[in-house]
Amino acid sequence: MSLTRVYNSPIRAAQFRETREAILSALFSLMESAATPDDIGMDAIAAEAGVQRRTIFRHFESKEELLRAFWPWLNARIGASIKPMTPEEISGGPRQAFPLFEAHEAAIRAALHSRTGREMRAGTIADRRRDFSAALAPALDTLLHVERQKIEALAHLLYSASAWEVLKDYGGLDGTQAGEAASWALELILSAINSGETAADATIAAKGDTR
Repeated sequence: MSLTRVYNSPIRAAQFRETREAILSALFSLMESAATPDDIGMDAIAAEAGVQRRTIFRHFESKEELLRAFWPWLNARIGASIKPMTPEEISGGPRQAFPLFEAHEAAIRAALHSRTGREMRAGTIADRRRDFSAALAPALDTLLHVERQKIEALAHLLYSASAWEVLKDYGGLDGTQAGEAASWALELILSAINSGETAADATIAAKGDTR
């Protein structure tokens, strides 16, 4: 009996992973095609995944848990890093991610503008704040806490699907151009910090105020 369990365990584990992947892939397909993503229900996800409704709840205790799992899964699927480790990965992130956002535009826009999408992304905020703070720490360790908060907030803004959308819709930039613009802005900010000059310092100097 023990030999049978050892043999079956990897098979069952693989089946579990495959079913979980099928459920997340089904939600992705529905997000890309649905006119109203908020109307996507568990029955529709189950039908798209080819599983029974109760099977979803063996993998995710609730729809909220499914949504929390989906946003990191989506970023991983399209190849966008969700856990930068260094300041350089922060500043270079938009350059890598924004063309991928554009390649999956329907799903990304649905994630931005639907209640379902907002709930999905809200579950990742605490982890994202922690990861960005840790990644930026080497570049910001000489700054006051309030200054670090401002820089981290700008990093969240510029390295986001929302920034991609604004640069595309209002700036007329494609995904590659939008990524270059956002990464360039982040590089300027970090370069100013490394040189010891803040934006406020530069503004005051330009006005001729030596303080």
